[in-house]
Amino acid sequence: MNKLILVFFILISGCTSTTLKTDSDVTRKQLVILPEFMALSMANQGYQEAKQKAQENDQLNKDTYTLNEIRKISYRLIDEVRYFRDDATSWNWEINLQTSDQINAYCMPGGKIMVYTGLLDKAAKTNDEIAAVIGHEIAHALREHGRERMSTALIQQVGILGFAIFISDSSQNRQLKNLAVQGVALGTTLFFALPNSREQEREADKIGLELAARAGYNPLAAVSLWRKMDELKEVEPPEILSTHPSNENRIEDIQKHSEKIMHLYEENKIRFN
Repeated sequence: MNKLILVFFILISGCTSTTLKTDSDVTRKQLVILPEFMALSMANQGYQEAKQKAQENDQLNKDTYTLNEIRKISYRLIDEVRYFRDDATSWNWEINLQTSDQINAYCMPGGKIMVYTGLLDKAAKTNDEIAAVIGHEIAHALREHGRERMSTALIQQVGILGFAIFISDSSQNRQLKNLAVQGVALGTTLFFALPNSREQEREADKIGLELAARAGYNPLAAVSLWRKMDELKEVEPPEILSTHPSNENRIEDIQKHSEKIMHLYEENKIRFN
């Protein structure tokens, strides 16, 4: 009975919206039962490993000018995260550039951003388009989609009762507890391997567009960006699409939401001119 009560409270406490309601009106309740400190620890470990591998391959931050431009754009976006969640302003943000033909970028939980030069060379060629991509990736981090995916995967692996045992102090059922530990150890792999759901993509599109608009970047640039992504799918499928599924209605939805929040862009662009 005590275990069932624990399961009940885990489920109730794990259902929450990770961001505040804004013009984008993203308010879905999320199941994020994996403790935040675990998600952050795994994300930081994965990011440091990715940096180390890039460094060993002489691929990390080779183009100082481009790196500085990417960081300028990123920090303008980061300045606006307060509209979505106050705690994100104090995250230990980090932005790096990896020399690679991959058309990709990501922002791990806690604000660890990596941009690949292939994205800049083949798709995001203007500051507005770069802001669209990075804003989208930051939005995933703000909504804690990575933690949400890892929570779901962990429950599928060990069950909610196994997760309850894992986070409890109980010494019972060691075998199940060890299995849960193994599930957590897969967290970094799951972050990179598991695709976002269509709903998560819609949320990241909306919040990312609003971030860009508030930072003085034209949100309509996302339309041209994703059109190029769709064209590239036919000859060179972008790596970013492996975890960011698209569909025939996405560009239309981006267009509509961009028009809805254009007033934010018009109000804020004068700050940066």
